[in-house]
Amino acid sequence: MTDSSDVTTAEHSVGDKVEVRRPGGEVARGTVVDDFGASQIADADLGRTWAPPHRWAIALDDGRLVFADDYDVDTANAERKPHS
Repeated sequence: MTDSSDVTTAEHSVGDKVEVRRPGGEVARGTVVDDFGASQIADADLGRTWAPPHRWAIALDDGRLVFADDYDVDTANAERKPHS
């Protein structure tokens, strides 16, 4: 698992409790389990327009694993893990 504090200065990091906006307007709570920010590829470099990679892997409280981008993730109403 990547420790996001080593690869990014993002608002979120591995271990944070977050809320994720899902397609259709659903908001689901979960925990950030990985940050793929350091390995993201620009859309133009993918050579395709389908299945773009997402930055965050989030284990939802209901057991699902989802992938999301920065604009899909919010910590405003969720707990934040203290960072050392």
